[in-house]
Parts: sequence; structure tokens; C-alpha cells
Amino acid sequence: MSHPQQRRRIFLMRHGSVTYFDASGKPVLPESVPLNELGREQASAAGRMFAADAIRFDRVIVSGLPRTVETATRVLAETGQDIALETWSEMEEIRGGRLGAIADADLKAAFTGAFEGMVAEDKRFLGGESVGELMDRIHPAMNRLRADKTWDTVLLVLHGGVNCAILSLALTGQRSFLGGLSQTAGCINALDVGEDERDWVVRFVNYAPPAPLQQDARSTTMEQLYEQYRKSR
Repeated sequence: MSHPQQRRRIFLMRHGSVTYFDASGKPVLPESVPLNELGREQASAAGRMFAADAIRFDRVIVSGLPRTVETATRVLAETGQDIALETWSEMEEIRGGRLGAIADADLKAAFTGAFEGMVAEDKRFLGGESVGELMDRIHPAMNRLRADKTWDTVLLVLHGGVNCAILSLALTGQRSFLGGLSQTAGCINALDVGEDERDWVVRFVNYAPPAPLQQDARSTTMEQLYEQYRKSR
């Protein structure tokens, strides 16, 4: 009797916390923003969780933006693995437009609209890239990762919107974007993949090692960022 091939494990993280706006609400360049103190602790805490379970990664993939590189580096410092990070730039976060070009009346929807309910493909994030354009980047990248049979356990350190796209694909098996999937900074998701492209198993979502029960988290990342940016208007 033949046994089905064992599924492989994808650990999907969101980078640790960063400070996107200064105290006056002025934006910091998102391409260069580093982890803040909380973000560094979140990344190290995630690393300690992996180390406690003696998890070994065959590959570690980041988007290349500094916040993903720093998070992955801190995780590996805790697990004691010397693995060269692979940069997949197509996994960068959904790209916003010019905040100054968004009218006051449209501002809240521009921040939060891409992360509410079942999101339409033509919905744009902060007046920039659409959800459909994001999926056009992410889905082929995930197919490419799955097509490579040389790994058993991979760590992806990516972004809230990107992770939403990946989790939506895993949960529905189709081209859809579920906006309500919270991705706390520094969180871990676990996905198993089999041979068939529809063979996804979502093991757990949004596990945040420093505060797993997330008692104090009642607003979303984008709601928080909207409140921070509003001060500059």
C-alpha cells in the first residue's frame, strides 16, 4: 500500500514592529524603515520559540526590505543557524501611492479598505497598487517555491498584506483576498503543502510569541497607522 508523500512546512512570519510615522505624523520612507525596539524583541521572541522546538530551516526567504532582513537575522541568531537569506523582491509589501494626493474624505478608506472583508481585486492600497496586482506577484512566487522539491521546512519573513494574500490562497484554494486576517507584527503562521496545488493545510495563524493571547490588540495595524498619519494633516 503506497503512502502519500509527507507535506512540507512553511513557517510564514510578518516582520517585527516598525515606526512608519514620526511623532508629528510625517511618514518615514517605508523602503528603509528599521525595526523599533519592540520589533527587535518580537523577532528574537519568535526565534526563541523556533529554538525551543529545535526547528531547523532548509531555506529562509525575505522580501529584501530591511525590516524583513532584520527580523530573519534575529530569528536565526536565536536558532543558531547560519543560513544565507534569499531575497525575493516580488514578495515586497503591497505598494501605496502618495499619501499627500489622497483627499481628507477618502483617507480612512485608503488606509483600511484593502483589509476589510472579501476585498475586490481593483481595490487600491493608499491609492497605489491594487489587491489584484499584489496577487499577480505573490501567487507565481508561491508556485515557484512549491515547485522546488529540495526543501522540507522553509521560513518566509514577509509583510502583513503579502501574508494576507498567501493565507487567503491557502484557506480558499483560489484567487481571493480575505482582508480581515490580522497579522500582528512578529507573528508566525504555519502552512503545510502537499504535491497537489490545492493541497494546503493551515495549521495556525497569527501566533505572536511575546503576547500570544493579544489581549491588548483591539485595533488593526492600518487603523493605528491612520490615526498616526492623521496628525500631520
